Amino acid sequence: MSTTHRLMRLTPSWSKALRSGPSSASGTLRLVGARYSSSTAQDPMTGELAQLPDIEPSLLEVTRTQQPKQPPPPSSLVFGRTFTDHMLTVPWSILEGWGKPRIQPYGPLSVEPSATVLHYAHCLFEGLKAYRDPKGRVTLFRPDMNMKRMNTSAERIAMPTFNGAAMLELIKELIRLDKHWIPDEPGYSLYIRPTMIGTQPALGIAPPKEVLFFVILSPVGPYYPHGFKPVALYGTTEYTRASPGGIGAYKLGANYAAGVAAQKAAAQKGYMQNLWLHGPEHYITEVGTMNAFAVFKRSDGSVELVTPPLDGIILPGVTRDSVLALAREHQAGKILVPELTDKLVVSERPMTMKEVKEAVKNGTLVEFFGTGTAAVVSPVDRIGYLGEDLHISTGPDGMGPITRPLWKYLTGIQTGAISHPWSVEV
Repeated sequence: MSTTHRLMRLTPSWSKALRSGPSSASGTLRLVGARYSSSTAQDPMTGELAQLPDIEPSLLEVTRTQQPKQPPPPSSLVFGRTFTDHMLTVPWSILEGWGKPRIQPYGPLSVEPSATVLHYAHCLFEGLKAYRDPKGRVTLFRPDMNMKRMNTSAERIAMPTFNGAAMLELIKELIRLDKHWIPDEPGYSLYIRPTMIGTQPALGIAPPKEVLFFVILSPVGPYYPHGFKPVALYGTTEYTRASPGGIGAYKLGANYAAGVAAQKAAAQKGYMQNLWLHGPEHYITEVGTMNAFAVFKRSDGSVELVTPPLDGIILPGVTRDSVLALAREHQAGKILVPELTDKLVVSERPMTMKEVKEAVKNGTLVEFFGTGTAAVVSPVDRIGYLGEDLHISTGPDGMGPITRPLWKYLTGIQTGAISHPWSVEV
């Protein structure tokens, strides 16, 4: 049983967004090669473009569960296995645009066996977290970046875009309803998984005419509950994650399924994850499902923080962007990241395994690590490459002189210990 009521409240942040019009992430994106976007559709008879409704938070309908679950003890949480009482759903169709948003009890979705998501991988998603700060406030970390990236992913596979500010307001309402699921202990958070799937019951490769956007929530613990543990990577030359013009830069379900066999093969060789390489030069691209970083000593006494450029095959990670922004602001003297060297050079440039191997041999590789939402920073202490293990030193705590201060500062913002505009109150 459940109780349904209509939610009419508009928060100040949404009212401001409504007055200023659609955000750039939604209002200006158009579907490449498709016949429609979130806001327009082509009339099949006249060929004219018709205006379609976008996301409308004032139409939100909330159905509360009558059988609320008891959140489990925080120490028992396993990532992605426990879900809160409610979920958000918003349907879309080519004829009606975005429909009524609903918050309802968490439960199974009903889709036809012929739904396009099951045959042609019309699926995209995001991952972000809600945190409880020391004052009890619930905050999100740069959620606008996730909405922007989700629209970009939708555009890439000819699915509808949406007003990011409006969708974010709906996600906030879901979090407000289930915020008691956020464990009140350091390092714990609420993982948020917005997802969009093609639900049109039809076979045939074409943009889906029916779509479902849904959001589920999962309480999670710290990625390293017993302190940082550096990981070992396998520099795979047998598999390729992405190629120019493909889908590597988009957060699509199809990007991840293809990597499972490669990860399994790496594990059988004794490594935690793959280090994805590209081309005959073995350019470094990503660390498993994370962005890759390296730190090199330079002859002038400075250290260079390097990550591959966003060249179309690398996912534009929110944590990646945040690490680069903080390092550059520190470098420019705009902020002070405690314990971080002031002799820092920040570079987005290609790097190859040859460069990394030579740096290991001559002692100029300071660190190698990955960044992502789940772990924030993941240090690497070993890379298997062409039959040889390259060993990378880490500190007693598993981190290094660059990752340690950047991780402390970034997580300080996320948890509310450091005041910053990136922290958005729910």
